[in-house]
Amino acid sequence: MDKDQEKKGDQNQGDQANNSALVQKIQQLGQSNVPQAPDSNIHVLSIIGQVEGHVQLPAQNKTTKYEHMLPQLIAIEQNPKIEGLIVLLNTVGGDVEAGLALSEMIASISKPTVSVVLGGGHSIGVPIAVSADYSYIVPTATMTIHPIRLNGLVIGVPQTFEYMDKMQDRVIDFVIRQSNIEEEKFKELMFAKGNLTRDIGTNVVGDDAVEYGLIDGIGGVTQAMQKLNEMIDENKGPEEQVIQ
Repeated sequence: MDKDQEKKGDQNQGDQANNSALVQKIQQLGQSNVPQAPDSNIHVLSIIGQVEGHVQLPAQNKTTKYEHMLPQLIAIEQNPKIEGLIVLLNTVGGDVEAGLALSEMIASISKPTVSVVLGGGHSIGVPIAVSADYSYIVPTATMTIHPIRLNGLVIGVPQTFEYMDKMQDRVIDFVIRQSNIEEEKFKELMFAKGNLTRDIGTNVVGDDAVEYGLIDGIGGVTQAMQKLNEMIDENKGPEEQVIQ
């Protein structure tokens, strides 16, 4: 094979690789050109769909796997180039222990954190939303507050109910500790009757979530970025601020 043929072969392989990458972008993102973000000191963590824990959910479910999130949070804490974290939420809830694990991880990060509830922060999404140093919710978003539930086989013995009660207390304690809502108010919302069809609990819309003290403020991406940058500047020492 001569050099011209070799060049054509290499060119064909390169074209095939580019076409394959293009098809993947279209399949995954619905577009061919993906905007490239500049090198940033802020990491964005998305929690979308259902928080998947110890049980694998069906393939048609949109899930966020908590075992994928935990290493990311460790990397954020360790990476000196990352100075802040934004958590974007649009979740229906999911595994309680997995959600609490994510919440505790986010709350324990030493770097400034801001959360934004977009479409919804339901069920175990409530602790995740309030785990950040400062939380926002868009005006149209909702948060569903309800008692702990179990799916599948439930063994009807006192120990089962004690376990659920203790788990519920863990969720309540975390939310009270991480937000400004009063414990009595949170329990009132959690056990309210008639607010949800055939169920117990309350749907809290954006403004109400702020009024109750569950979320810190109304806002979206712009407000979250501004707040996080302010917190990053406050977190820096005087020498670092002068250098910049």
